[in-house]
Amino acid sequence: MNKSLLKFITDFGPLLIFFIIYYKSGKNLGAAIPPLIIATIIAVALIYYIEKKIPYVPLIGGSLVSIFGGLSLYFNNPVFLYIKPTIVNLIFAITLLISNNFLNKNLLKILFKGAFEMNDNGWKKLNYRWVYFFIFLALLNELVWRTQSESVWVNFKVWGILPLTFIFTALQMPLISKHKV
Repeated sequence: MNKSLLKFITDFGPLLIFFIIYYKSGKNLGAAIPPLIIATIIAVALIYYIEKKIPYVPLIGGSLVSIFGGLSLYFNNPVFLYIKPTIVNLIFAITLLISNNFLNKNLLKILFKGAFEMNDNGWKKLNYRWVYFFIFLALLNELVWRTQSESVWVNFKVWGILPLTFIFTALQMPLISKHKV
């Protein structure tokens, strides 16, 4: 299987299943959470089966989906699921900040090693841009779930965050080109 297709399926398949079941069940979050958790666990297992390793991001994401989805079901309170994107994005932002500022390791450079080469200044700028973007996504998620209906939040989670991430990533191409070695 093509690695790009596998990554796409494992990244967005569980989210799509969640979206479909949410609407097929009459906007029932409780009915959509268990398939989300199961699909996420299957996606992580599939990555492991094919690549013989589990990248950190899917592992962390799968763990947090299981924890926060489980808490939402156990306490019958969707807030746990609503705050998961906020917490995930803040974890990513903090991890990038700490690794760059205190450990002198640029995690983006390590993660994207081989994908493209840039000078250290470019990696530093890209790192900070991702930190700001993750904080922006966390704040935006908080704004949406606190001010909008559940179905608006579900649509934002599925159809808002992904395009924003693609647009942000595309907007980084001039920086990458400028600092290419």
